[in-house]
Amino acid sequence: MTEDCVLRCVLMLCCALLSANASNWLYLAKLSSVGSIRDEETCERLRGLIQRQVQICKRSVEVMDAVRRGAQLAIDECQFQFRNRRWNCSTLETMPVFGKVVTQGTREAAFVCVISASIVAFAVTRACSSGELEKCGCDHNVHGVSPEGFQWSGCSDNIAYGVAFSQSFVDVRERGKGQSSSRALMNLHNNEAGRKAILSHMRVECKCHGVSGSCEVKTCWKAMPPFRKVGNVIKEKFDGATEVEQRKMGSTKVLVPRNSQFKPHTDEDLVYLDPSPDFCDYDPRTPGLLGTVGRQCNRTSKAIDGCELMCCGRGFQTQEVEVVDRCSCKFHWCCYVKCKQCRKMVEMHTCR
Repeated sequence: MTEDCVLRCVLMLCCALLSANASNWLYLAKLSSVGSIRDEETCERLRGLIQRQVQICKRSVEVMDAVRRGAQLAIDECQFQFRNRRWNCSTLETMPVFGKVVTQGTREAAFVCVISASIVAFAVTRACSSGELEKCGCDHNVHGVSPEGFQWSGCSDNIAYGVAFSQSFVDVRERGKGQSSSRALMNLHNNEAGRKAILSHMRVECKCHGVSGSCEVKTCWKAMPPFRKVGNVIKEKFDGATEVEQRKMGSTKVLVPRNSQFKPHTDEDLVYLDPSPDFCDYDPRTPGLLGTVGRQCNRTSKAIDGCELMCCGRGFQTQEVEVVDRCSCKFHWCCYVKCKQCRKMVEMHTCR
């Protein structure tokens, strides 16, 4: 093997490793020992960032607290959306936070890419609108009278700024020279799909002005949807994700459906390269692959949260546990609600 060939192989391996660890920045959610990110020196101490992300941090220090909040929100949303699946986005105290599960080009890794890119756009845009950042504020391009006759006013979310920051911060691992690997193309496609999940669900919110609540004048502004709605959209895309492979079209490398009978994916669809493991058993060689022993399941469900599928045919055990709920709540003037605590026994089913 020639020296030139060895060099190309090393470069391809480095690129693949960068792409496989594209979500390492989510480790920001674990840095409880780091206070507010307010100076360039703090950027140097942030684990999970590659050097180019550190440089972005130094140029945009005021944005980084929003990015860190976004990292935690991304983890929380992942755990909510996958709460009833075998892989439930359990995190580790190491990088990547979801373990080696996301280092392969699986459907789950695609979801993490999409949720990561979308949450950076969302969190930074929210920080703009709330007045946290000097570099951006409300979207002043939305003004005047709409074709529907209402007045654009208020604080429209500056989604363009959030999307631009997400593209520069999240995509930087894939944008380097030579980053044309299948995994890099997969990550870039899914990152953009995440941002489009917000853009395509922007909504118009309005307020009426007039005597006695009449709507003589209506002012409106553009707002992002709640992130839970974005998460629901992305989860639906996950369920319908397309398995792809890399092909060369002229001088360009592109991703196409592995099965030629499937219709081409759109810019808003999730794509993945590798089949997922079944997530049934704990594998000490694969951090993050925890298995489903001890997971709670639904005895009457036939879906993935049901004991038959969740427990992978190993069976389940049932025990009675005491649950404490609030009950008999009453409103007292003025102004609080007082509840009693009620105890009841319920059956809980867990996988063997």
